[in-house]
Amino acid sequence: MATKLACAAVRSLRLVATVFATLGACAAVSPAATAAAPMGVAFVYLGNPGDAGWTYAHEQGVKAIEAKFGDKIKVTRVENVPESADSERVFRDLASKGNKIIVGSSFGFQDFELKTAKDYPDVVFEHATGYKKATNFATYDVRTYQSAYLAGLVGGYTTKTNTLGFVASVPVPEVVRNINAFTMGARSVNPDAKVKVIWINSWFDPGKEKQAAETLIGQGADVLIQNTDSTATMQTAEQKKVHAFGWDSDMKKFGPNAQLGACVSYWGVYYSHLVEQVQAGTWTNTPTWWGLKEKAIDLADINTATVSPAVQKALAQKRDDIIAGKFDPFAGPIKDQSGAIKVAAGASLPDAELLRLNWFVQGVDGALPK
Repeated sequence: MATKLACAAVRSLRLVATVFATLGACAAVSPAATAAAPMGVAFVYLGNPGDAGWTYAHEQGVKAIEAKFGDKIKVTRVENVPESADSERVFRDLASKGNKIIVGSSFGFQDFELKTAKDYPDVVFEHATGYKKATNFATYDVRTYQSAYLAGLVGGYTTKTNTLGFVASVPVPEVVRNINAFTMGARSVNPDAKVKVIWINSWFDPGKEKQAAETLIGQGADVLIQNTDSTATMQTAEQKKVHAFGWDSDMKKFGPNAQLGACVSYWGVYYSHLVEQVQAGTWTNTPTWWGLKEKAIDLADINTATVSPAVQKALAQKRDDIIAGKFDPFAGPIKDQSGAIKVAAGASLPDAELLRLNWFVQGVDGALPK
């Protein structure tokens, strides 16, 4: 009898232990504990954000999605990554750590990021300004040539010497487009305007940028623009008492008297769209190229002390026409430097041609490096 009672007691204890274990397991899978983990989103930067320029503009876009999505995403940034094979190591490391979205924000990352993407098919890879494509690899860009055209229009009205200067980075279609658009914008209101170009063959080299800006000013340019990442061109314009445009971001604090306006890129508009698409499972590898219409770029912070109301009105009208589809900066007739018709009247240069543009329009004083 005693033995039966002892066995019953043991069974009772085991039952109690089982109940507590079950309750503990329930607690372990409570709603709070099973909340979805934040989605990893990683950004690879060529430089550091600093306080102006290309990487700074991307960083503002990243901050915008952090504010919008809060704890639904976990952002990782890797700065000062060279456009070399070393970047592949960075992309692979980010993929191996479970990031769902990985963004390479500079042109030279393209091949290294694409190579990594093929080994991580469940990760979405996005690349800025590129042109290649894979199942889980897409490219995105903003139509900076639209804001460059608007800057050219303002510059064409403003110049007193009919000579404008362009500090150019590297000879890829993106930069050629911007030089051409700036030149056509200037000549649309000032047919005598010409744009001198100096290449520094680097995206970021403040010393070379400053030297190029000084050379252009010495050649008579009284309005400058750049397609480089530092504030050196703006600072030089301020020192030499000529005008300039901010590039990628507002650079007014580096040239409060020099800046006529800033060709600003609002990357947060696209990054927000990207996160939403991946969250919803509707992401595709279709290239994205947004502009004024999508509010991804603009010529912002116009210097109203220098740019007259009449010019501001002309600027606003041209901006509205581009947004409405009534005007295309690359609509014909367009002649190249030799005077040959490249785009006929009534036609426009299609995106496929814009993406491989390798010739200069009439009015550009400079050559593409060989």
